Amino acid sequence: MFNTFLTAKWENLIMANYAIDPLLLKPYLPYGVELDFYEGQTFVSLVGFMFKQTSLFQVPIPFLGTFEEVNLRFYVKRKDKGIEKRGVVFINETVPYKPVAWLANKLYKEHYIAIPTKHDIQIGSNHKRVRYDWKINKAWNHIAVKATNANEAMKTGSIEEFIFEHYFGYTKISETKSQEYKVNHPRWLVNKVEEYTLDCDFAAMYGQEFSILGMQKPHSVILAEGSSVSVDWKRVPFEANI
Repeated sequence: MFNTFLTAKWENLIMANYAIDPLLLKPYLPYGVELDFYEGQTFVSLVGFMFKQTSLFQVPIPFLGTFEEVNLRFYVKRKDKGIEKRGVVFINETVPYKPVAWLANKLYKEHYIAIPTKHDIQIGSNHKRVRYDWKINKAWNHIAVKATNANEAMKTGSIEEFIFEHYFGYTKISETKSQEYKVNHPRWLVNKVEEYTLDCDFAAMYGQEFSILGMQKPHSVILAEGSSVSVDWKRVPFEANI
């Protein structure tokens, strides 16, 4: 019996975080979880990162195991037998390979699409520059940062801690049924972001209701170095008693 479905390295994770009206997220909220708030606000994050050295059931994936992923996610929590579990819900996830998207949608019932992506990561003596590009409707979008090379621990109570310290994923199966899975990784180190640029057609990528994000500046843009990760095979379904 397999305990781990996926292992990989997630590296150079850029998170552009937007405060958003929680009512916009209600249609995407899985049954049995509630929105998680930071300082009284609800957040969505536009995320870009490198997915590297991917293995499924301990078998490396040749040719398709390293790629860029871009996603939009928000933050939730669930009470389970007196324990508070903090997790994320993905509105959409993009990868460059159709087989990867198909497999994730088939096994996880997630919301992956396959579109062209590319990256540019330059590491100097004092700074690093990280950029992710993706193509939608024949136009290239991007998110990019210039950050210090030196890393530091996340501060307790910081926006970085709130954004990164969610270790469960929740999937909406129907209006009355959800799935929970566990993502395992150490507490990440972060790099101080000094500059950023962002060009995203939120309406084309995620739906007209998210076009408002393109009209406002992010609350924060952060960069984590990342680490090896694993995703548990076990999926915990839960549903309403009807």
